[in-house]
Formats: sequence, C-alpha cells, structure tokens
Amino acid sequence: MRKQLTLVTVITEGLLREQVIELLKRHGASGFTLTKVDGGEGSRGVRARDWEGPNLRFESIMAPAAAEAVLDEVGERFFENYAVVAWLSPVSVARGEKFVP
Repeated sequence: MRKQLTLVTVITEGLLREQVIELLKRHGASGFTLTKVDGGEGSRGVRARDWEGPNLRFESIMAPAAAEAVLDEVGERFFENYAVVAWLSPVSVARGEKFVP
C-alpha cells in the first residue's frame, strides 16, 4: 500500500553530523540515509573541504507535519551560522507504514 509522506533533505557541513541526527530522531524519523557530498558551490562559494571535511546529505522520509517541524528547526538553529540547505519533497512510498507507524 502506498502512502503520501514527505522526504526531508538536509545538506550541511560535516561538523553538524551529530546535531542533525539528534534533530531527525527527536522529530520521529524512523531512519535516515547519510551520504558524503563530493563537491558543489553555492552562495558562499566553493568550500575548502581539505580542512573542514566533506558536506553531508541527510535524507529521511517522515510524516508531513514532522518534516515541516524538522525544516523549521534546521532553519532556526543552523541557517545563520553554517552552510546549510534544506528542503521538503512530497513522496509516494511503498510500505509507508515502515516510515510512519
């Protein structure tokens, strides 16, 4: 059975790894995918990852209200002082009960 849920994507500096994991779990994420970002350029220019380490991309499928809460908190806590981008995408998920009981 398919379920309409929301994909939360957060790309951030590696130093925020544990804080983002804690935030996702606190908002009810049943799991997440974490990948290293090989490169990129944004409004702050090219990152000097040699000393900062790679950016990280977090993805988690959540209930829409929880996903909105994650996006709001990411913005409040991190946008001003860190290189962070985050967005929500509607997704139709097979086995949706796996992500939202």
